[in-house]
Amino acid sequence: MDVANYIDGAVGISPLEGEMAGRPEGVGSAASTSFAIRGVGASRAATPSVAFGDISPSRGEISVVAETAADVAAREALLDRAMGPKRRKKSSEKLRRGRRPSEGLAFVVRDAAGVVAGTVRLWDVRLGEGGPAALLLGPLAVDPALKNAGIGSALMRHALAEAARLGHAAILLVGDAPYYGRFGFSADKTGALAMPGPYERHRLLALELVEGALDGAHGTLKAAGRKLKALPLTFAA
Repeated sequence: MDVANYIDGAVGISPLEGEMAGRPEGVGSAASTSFAIRGVGASRAATPSVAFGDISPSRGEISVVAETAADVAAREALLDRAMGPKRRKKSSEKLRRGRRPSEGLAFVVRDAAGVVAGTVRLWDVRLGEGGPAALLLGPLAVDPALKNAGIGSALMRHALAEAARLGHAAILLVGDAPYYGRFGFSADKTGALAMPGPYERHRLLALELVEGALDGAHGTLKAAGRKLKALPLTFAA
């Protein structure tokens, strides 16, 4: 799969996608891709951000940057606004709970004031018991006030490019095929795979970053990411 085709292509899509808006179903590195929104062009940047000069006249410059620990609270509030309280009951949440995002693959969008306006994370999984490694993408969310600004597509292109750059072989997600097909996702190689809980089988999609990476893949997806450290216990005097 030629990731550059998806980075450079003019893909105009809604920011409410995948695990967003009630549809069924780590801290990032400094490396990033710089490009203009709506596919004007792409180039490797020396700085860890993606600038979008004309996304929204009311919000000014928008950038995609690596998520930091200081973003967690704002990210959670954004997910609540975009997806509602049922987001924690999705099957994919079972693969994320108690885990850290894949190294270098957690990103947020900031507006000119530094406010978190979008988020995407990718997670390490195994395809079946002892199966090959892959990534699970989601949730992808954008501030509802910035709907149709193209931020969701920018996050997707950025995530795909970084996953490929870091050497990952395949990405899975739960989402609408007509939408994610624009990025090369399909259900062609997920027929023998399953999520660990209720989900709509036709919405389990995959994208090979390395050709043949999903050949023969089968079984239920298993969490494989780094575990979150338990908080130390404190005792009152």
